[in-house]
Amino acid sequence: MTLATLNDILPQANVDGFAVPGFVCLGWEDARAYVNAAEAERAPVILQAGPSCRAHTPLPVLASMFLHLADSASVPVVAHLDHGQSLAECEAALQCGFTSVMYDGSRLPLADNIAKTKAVVELAHNFGASCEGELGFVGYAHGAASAGTDPDEVSFFVTETGVDALAVSVGNVHLQTRPSQSLDQERLTAISRQSRVPLVIHGGSGLALEDRQNLPTRTPIAKINMGTELRQAFGASLRKVLADNPNQFDRVEIMSRTEATLQGAASAILRQLRTSGRA
Repeated sequence: MTLATLNDILPQANVDGFAVPGFVCLGWEDARAYVNAAEAERAPVILQAGPSCRAHTPLPVLASMFLHLADSASVPVVAHLDHGQSLAECEAALQCGFTSVMYDGSRLPLADNIAKTKAVVELAHNFGASCEGELGFVGYAHGAASAGTDPDEVSFFVTETGVDALAVSVGNVHLQTRPSQSLDQERLTAISRQSRVPLVIHGGSGLALEDRQNLPTRTPIAKINMGTELRQAFGASLRKVLADNPNQFDRVEIMSRTEATLQGAASAILRQLRTSGRA
């Protein structure tokens, strides 16, 4: 088994100038495609269960799926809970076998965010797992606006909570359907000077190719979450499969034909983030 935590892979990513994608999983086919891509690229990988996925599939099922894939993989696989909303939810994930959790206290006042994140960090560490926190608020395309991370709060937040990785808001936005975000480089530079842990970018689908290639070499960003871009690849592939096979009705046959496209898209991201060949 190659089950890993963020601490097993992100510090080395900072040293060697690459980032590990947090692939947002919505089901078996995409999770398997992402691990197959990581195997083909000899790269570590993070499988993420986000809120929409958890609303559809119970945590124990997701955990079993991720652990099974890790058990058959020869590259490091992190089973990560994305945007955990409470201590109880994070504890449930850890009880199921997740090796990493993110507690999202980004909408809370600073003191509350610190207190609640610290509690999750202590819990995760007791399980031998890692914990990601968020400072500032990463907004949503056509939704809630972002609130940029305050560089002056970074060192205090990291020290007080003990987080293993820190998600920051520097112009990145969730659910971008094309790479169009301009990052606040000045804010990111200031944050980088204050953080002693690897940084995380949510909303990686909005990043330009140049940022994907250069951020890991020029900043402490070591994890970049990728979801929307891959959902678009799946949707396009599924539509083509159905159009090309109008008489096909078998769900397994239909869904399995999307995996090659997803694997190819994931492999491209691994190469863009300089993750290939790091396992």
